[in-house]
Amino acid sequence: MRAIRNHRHHNIGGSILADRPIIFVLNGPNLNLLGTREPAIYGTDTLDDIAGRLDDQASAANVDIDFRQSNHEGHLIDWLHEAQAVGAKAVLLNAGGYTHTSIAIHDAIKSIKVPVIEVHLSDPHSREEFRHLSYVGMAAVSCFAGHGAKSYELALDAALQL
Repeated sequence: MRAIRNHRHHNIGGSILADRPIIFVLNGPNLNLLGTREPAIYGTDTLDDIAGRLDDQASAANVDIDFRQSNHEGHLIDWLHEAQAVGAKAVLLNAGGYTHTSIAIHDAIKSIKVPVIEVHLSDPHSREEFRHLSYVGMAAVSCFAGHGAKSYELALDAALQL
């Protein structure tokens, strides 16, 4: 499980408050292998490369990001709930393969008020038929897909406009 980046919180009266607006960037299964996993589909950028660029972009906008990766569905659900609890401005979610299978992640997105933006490196609609269904997309406010690592930057730009 990966949890990094640039954020500060204060606990005031049992509520956690961020110094600056915070955007969660959540990454699902196998994304820890970016850079080496099927580079013809996913590119050669690592998750650290993407996180570094998003850090720079967020800092320039005076926003913090909380960038995480897990191969476990329950972690993603807990982090969506946490985004609500800390008053996150938005969540960028690349749920990986769970995009196409997880009604539980769909329900978690629907259960929070924080807007969730779906992110994909490749374009699922130009790939295998089973990737055309997105339970995440049914609950997300928008989707950025098919732009490689730039999908994350485009999604962050959209989140900053919310």
